[in-house]
Amino acid sequence: MTTEGEQALRTELDHLRTEVRPSVTQAIAEARKHGDLKENAEYHAAKEKQSLVERRIVDIERQLATSQVIDIHQIKPNGKVMFGATVELIAEDDSIRVYRIVGENEADPLKGLISMEAPLAKALIGQTANSIIELDTAEGITSYKIKSIQYL
Repeated sequence: MTTEGEQALRTELDHLRTEVRPSVTQAIAEARKHGDLKENAEYHAAKEKQSLVERRIVDIERQLATSQVIDIHQIKPNGKVMFGATVELIAEDDSIRVYRIVGENEADPLKGLISMEAPLAKALIGQTANSIIELDTAEGITSYKIKSIQYL
């Protein structure tokens, strides 16, 4: 994962531990005061939220413990697409698309962040500017030309 991805996870983990977890614990305590827990919808909702929060905390801790963090600023650019690179592509319809190749847990295609395991990223890695790549999609073969590669 990138250093930015690691920082985002650490920020989320801190927020969950210091703000969300205590507020859920408080909501459970308040709901208990309302009596019979079998028919207490507030209590059950709070317990469900607590379960989701605890699962997310464990998931983030696992990701941080097992992920390799790569500071892309320490990698010397070599003119080829690699992990952490931002790639500007020209699609067949002449539209411009920009993607950054990141770790699997950081991927968010709607924000232009694609996992290095994604078919597009796999096709891009190792390529240079002005290269043409072809990607086999559900709609057929799609071609892209690499307009530029940036190492931000």
